[in-house]
Amino acid sequence: MSDLPTVQDDTEAALFSECWDAVLSYADLCTSGSLMAHQLATEAFTLGMREVRAAASTHVRGAGRRTARLPTIPALLTAVRNTAADWEAGGRGHRLDPDLRLWLNSQGAARFSGPPLERPVALRGLRDMQEADAALLWLAEVEALPLPTVARRLGLDPAGAAGELDQVRTLFRDRCHRAHLDSPMDAHCRSYARLLDAVTRSPTAETPDDLSRHLATCVRCAEAAACLRLHGGGLPAALAGGVIGWGGLAYLERRRRATEVRFGAGRPDPGTADPEEGTGRSRALRGGLLATAVLLSALALGVSLMPFGGSGEETAAARDDRQPVADPEFSRAAARPTRTGSPSARPSATRTARTPARTQPDPEPQGTSSATHRATPTGAPATTEPAGCRVAYDLSDQWPDGFQATVTVTTDRALTGWQVAWTFRDGQRVGQMWDATVHQNGSRVTATAADYDRAVAAHGTLSFGFLGTWGDENRTPYGFTLNGAPCTLG
Repeated sequence: MSDLPTVQDDTEAALFSECWDAVLSYADLCTSGSLMAHQLATEAFTLGMREVRAAASTHVRGAGRRTARLPTIPALLTAVRNTAADWEAGGRGHRLDPDLRLWLNSQGAARFSGPPLERPVALRGLRDMQEADAALLWLAEVEALPLPTVARRLGLDPAGAAGELDQVRTLFRDRCHRAHLDSPMDAHCRSYARLLDAVTRSPTAETPDDLSRHLATCVRCAEAAACLRLHGGGLPAALAGGVIGWGGLAYLERRRRATEVRFGAGRPDPGTADPEEGTGRSRALRGGLLATAVLLSALALGVSLMPFGGSGEETAAARDDRQPVADPEFSRAAARPTRTGSPSARPSATRTARTPARTQPDPEPQGTSSATHRATPTGAPATTEPAGCRVAYDLSDQWPDGFQATVTVTTDRALTGWQVAWTFRDGQRVGQMWDATVHQNGSRVTATAADYDRAVAAHGTLSFGFLGTWGDENRTPYGFTLNGAPCTLG
């Protein structure tokens, strides 16, 4: 692992120990041998950590967590997939699994880099959540870690982790539901959208025959159904297939086997002690976290490569896990549910900090990054009084003639209603907006709070996102105000 990036601090060292074995496990699925797996994992881990560091460095202090990026582990697994695609394009495809090579040259792989509204719905749903909420969902559902372990890593109260996980699952479902509705569909698919939502909400609801026939023939609606149906145990597969893409089910099974070996057969109850905490971590710190990461990754990979026991049918199922996995799709513009209203409502005001014992996941911003100062008129006297708000403007995605952006505002004062305004520099036009209503007059845009997210606590954040169009340039807007008062770069 000498080629891996240098550890910058203890926090990043812990990330190395936690994430390297996941990266190596997926890289082994993608390649034709252990040596190639290590090379792919090393390249991908270096690329992924560089992107994680870059995203962390653009995080605006005090403006809430970024949401326009994946949690660390799925981000690193995405880097493995992207590095494999670079190998295929660069003449090193013979090092990859043959089935992966076929997938990389198919429409399935193209969906992950195509227009935003065509990308997998599970991927968009996860990215639209606050990073800590998304990490809770991924670690519990895909990595299959015991809830006490997940709670400690994320700073949660272990006693309340199960309830919070249930709420985060519901949040993910509603994000994916909004994504499904926002996606381009033909009239036949759209006619089933509301019925699909209703049927997947209840564990006892029977699926009508016509909907069953439609799901049997429409891959994308079937993918959406897998994300919307929280009961039945299909959520981990929907997440793994929709975020990772090829090999998602095989990766999922490997992580479950590794967890069973590390923590014993079965997943402990939330109240049981965590054998990993305190022993493995302190041992890593004493002996060198990076070196320990190598040993842990070798053990995890060896465990994950152990053959399945049982019948030949189980072995065949294991082989089938290496086949391309269907990818859920659709828009990043899904909505976060209210905690007291209907499940389909879409609040976005965020909490100010993640406390160790949260009672519920808070509505999240749709991304944070950069913002601009309100332009100061020439000759105006400078003021030393700090502004009462700070803005982060995040250009989440951009494609020819279109883009997606998120505005996150931190306010020093409590609000019972809000309007955020700004001025575009290059004639951009706002189209669809979520978690606020929009009015545009020339280059000046005003976003007004929706009914469900009008109240914001002092030192809290509010957030909303939108799709827009642009022409020759798409520079960051300026002149941000909150209820008429200028906001500064946070």
